[in-house]
Amino acid sequence: MNRIVIALLGIALGACGDDKYPVAQLQDPSTCGDCHPKHFQEWSGSMHAYASIDPVFVGMHDRGQRETSGALGLFCVNCHAPMAIANGTITADNVAGFDLSTLPPAETGITCYFCHNAETVTRDHDNGLQLAMDQTMRGGVKNPVDNPAHHSQYDVLHDGERNSSEMCGSCHDVVTPNGVELERTFKEWKETIFGSSTDPTVKLTCSACHMEPFDDVIADAPGLDVPLRPLGRHEHTWPGIDQALTPFPEQAAQAAAIQEILEPSIAITGPKPRTGVRSPGGICLEPPGVLTVRVDSFNVGHSFPSGVAHDRRVWLEVIAYDAANQVVFQSGVVPDGMDPEEINDPLLFGLWERTFKQDGMPAHFFHEVASYDPNPMHYLPGPVTFDPNDPRVDHSRTATYPNIANMNAIDRITARVRMRALPYATLRLLEASGDLDPSIKTQLKTLEVTRSTWLKSTAGTGLAMFTGCNPD
Repeated sequence: MNRIVIALLGIALGACGDDKYPVAQLQDPSTCGDCHPKHFQEWSGSMHAYASIDPVFVGMHDRGQRETSGALGLFCVNCHAPMAIANGTITADNVAGFDLSTLPPAETGITCYFCHNAETVTRDHDNGLQLAMDQTMRGGVKNPVDNPAHHSQYDVLHDGERNSSEMCGSCHDVVTPNGVELERTFKEWKETIFGSSTDPTVKLTCSACHMEPFDDVIADAPGLDVPLRPLGRHEHTWPGIDQALTPFPEQAAQAAAIQEILEPSIAITGPKPRTGVRSPGGICLEPPGVLTVRVDSFNVGHSFPSGVAHDRRVWLEVIAYDAANQVVFQSGVVPDGMDPEEINDPLLFGLWERTFKQDGMPAHFFHEVASYDPNPMHYLPGPVTFDPNDPRVDHSRTATYPNIANMNAIDRITARVRMRALPYATLRLLEASGDLDPSIKTQLKTLEVTRSTWLKSTAGTGLAMFTGCNPD
């Protein structure tokens, strides 16, 4: 019996013979909002809710279907509108011309039901989640309270303290139809100490960072006697880097959550063992005029950037001033509307994945990608050890700017890591093909991840004694 028939049968069975809500009603996220208002509000502004209506995704999907003559099939919507496939609304026969804006709420984006009805993970990429298609909502809380809406069941897959992140990884690792491992966040996590350690004080799952837990009730509705559980409710915003580019709920909250998770993740700083005093060296200016800036990541459970790393743009902006506040040197000063690679800066320090078509030309769309450059200098890897005697403990990257003229005239140096979720070049290509409204690119945000300042007056002092570095 195929998956679509099973889905339809599940809906039919759920509609009768049970005192709980029918499956069709449970699939509508607004139903969940009746008893889980905080979860629903957070989800409503998340990229999960936005997944199938994101104009960049829709444009890429439409262009991919057209340029592959429909061979792309269900590949994109399998993760971006999975309930539409589970219910048979989108099929291999109609997907190429399907108008995603016509999907009902129960099938738009990644819904509550899709995650909380998942019972099995059948593969670790391209959405291997198998749904039960029943009236049971699964979660990470033991001894759930009975309620009139649905059956409840504890499932370790949903337990943020005990799972192995398979549910997240199954959609956040992507292997393209031509076999390229294009998104590898889950694979990267498994290789870090957070994913590989068996020590519960070290191990961190995806939800530990992207679904912060709170002491709270899980359901809040009249007539329900729901206890307050320590760390019982998990935030459902899933902050990362992407933001809605069109009017959408909770945009301010989503932006704040993204900044909150980014700021402690990356720093311009000297090295520091797990225990001990941090060394100087975030920004150093040494004779005969060599400027170095060290960028490090902290407790990031995967590479940085990750996910669609070929779309991300992370770069270092460095500006040196003299005592009169005149610019002596600069690198990575990228205007709005331009990508960092477009400023023709030979010293640019940039972190993103370089992808290529079959003919070796740069690839902007995943269906074009035939290969990628595995250069480790294109990203900050996740930590694999905390042992200060293990050379792998240092997973930083250092930008070097040699032959700085007028070194002695430099009075102040500012350095900041900046980031965009998407490259303008890709958006312009989608505009040119008629797959994206030109107004969308004006909504693309440039984020400041971290910054640091070197001062001539304090260089070589404190922990930086006998160096040209700023004290930490």
